[in-house]
Amino acid sequence: VAVTTRLLVSHLSGIRHYEKDITKVKEEKEKANRAFKLTKPCQDKEQKEKEGKGIEKSDSVKPREEHEGEVKSRNSKPGRRDKEFEQEEYYLKEKFESVIESLKIFKNDPLFFKPGSQFLYSTYGFTLLSAVVERVSGQKFTDYMLKMFRDLDMLSTVLDDNEAMIYNRARCYVYNKKGRLVNAPYVDNSYKWAGGGFLSSVGDLLKFGNALLYSYQAGQFKNTNGKLLPGYLKPDTVAMMWTPVPKTEVSWDRDGKYAMAWAVVEKKQQYGCCRQQRHYASHTGGAVGASSVLLILPEELDSEAVDTGLVAPPRGVIVSIICNMQSVSLNSTALKIAREFDKEKWVQ
Repeated sequence: VAVTTRLLVSHLSGIRHYEKDITKVKEEKEKANRAFKLTKPCQDKEQKEKEGKGIEKSDSVKPREEHEGEVKSRNSKPGRRDKEFEQEEYYLKEKFESVIESLKIFKNDPLFFKPGSQFLYSTYGFTLLSAVVERVSGQKFTDYMLKMFRDLDMLSTVLDDNEAMIYNRARCYVYNKKGRLVNAPYVDNSYKWAGGGFLSSVGDLLKFGNALLYSYQAGQFKNTNGKLLPGYLKPDTVAMMWTPVPKTEVSWDRDGKYAMAWAVVEKKQQYGCCRQQRHYASHTGGAVGASSVLLILPEELDSEAVDTGLVAPPRGVIVSIICNMQSVSLNSTALKIAREFDKEKWVQ
């Protein structure tokens, strides 16, 4: 088989996640599909009732297991343990000197399916992707990324290195089996820099979101008399990154599909005077003792304003939430916040 970088970045490679037993993965998927089939009729009925009353329902039931530590329900009680965090490899304490070295964790394991045929979220897929970046760039992956963060003015974004003295580093917390709040256990994330090995701040994530949104919209502004600087990425590149990929799915957003390292919801309205679906991109994150989300809601640009140069990119709403608590579901909260700011903007 052939595993391409596009398959890796869209989690279609067949490389395993933390669970090594393919039978358990299949059982979980079947269980989630059955739950989805049972809940969907009720959800659809409730959705139609809401739409009939002119109310948009944005909080949908999450039928599938949340990836990377997100829980299935926003109503889960404190102390409820996410099964994913029971995997031993979440708690590795071994120090890896390079991303090439960390490949030994999974490089001899069989693929779970033929690459390109199925979706399976895989942190190790991104570990392999980081090894590709390292070989192509001729630099250590961590050095390459830190230079990129500097270019993006993300000066508070650093490696999650236990030994380093990091200003304002937060303590992380988890609930134990008795439902009590305790300090998160010690882990070393050097085996997965690309899939969960960086520390950042809300401000830096907003800068990252703005840089992507600017790059995405820059090509739409024509009459700027050469005053508009180019984006960090080409507009076509961001558009490609935010284009849903077939056979993918998103556990934390019922409306979404996976694209290239982003979950994407496309603009859609099926019926007149009914629910409208706005285009946005987001991604959640989860680690031992921490949860996060970054959501980008691009503004639907007015063609006249764009042509006359009355507005300039970036235009939209970006929401970033970082929580030093494990297994906190944040995507729906971020979407609610984005919609409120978007609504307020149009009112003004």
